[in-house]
Amino acid sequence: MAPEYAKDCTFSIKLDTYSFGVLILEIVCGEKNRRFVHKEHCNNLIGHAWGLQNEGNSSQLVDKCLGESIDVLQVLRSIHVSLLCAQNHPVDRPTMTSVMMMLESEGPLPSPKEPGFYVGKFTDGFYEGLNGEKSINELSITMLSDTQNES
Repeated sequence: MAPEYAKDCTFSIKLDTYSFGVLILEIVCGEKNRRFVHKEHCNNLIGHAWGLQNEGNSSQLVDKCLGESIDVLQVLRSIHVSLLCAQNHPVDRPTMTSVMMMLESEGPLPSPKEPGFYVGKFTDGFYEGLNGEKSINELSITMLSDTQNES
């Protein structure tokens, strides 16, 4: 689901573009975005792909069951295009016509901007909250004190 629809129920012609980008990633990786789990961070599949793309390691996304049967350059291009489709702001996403042309051509592609629903990072196996608190499962942390016995 595109961020603008999830946040504000705003429709745009780019809703399908976002979903198509997620679908490409799910096919290439062999995992669903919502069920994706990684031991080093709490990002979903989109955030994981974004991180690997920025590190120049997009090939790590490719499902091992695809083996030698793939055109590596085409798969890496597909990942790049999927990240263009999954950009946070609808105005940054290409139209579906542009997406099809990008997938069919071999020309240079623009650099994708940060995707929607890019979550955060794990530090030492814990999710780091806004105030420096840490939680293993991202649930809120409540500090309790016994004020009745302090008198």
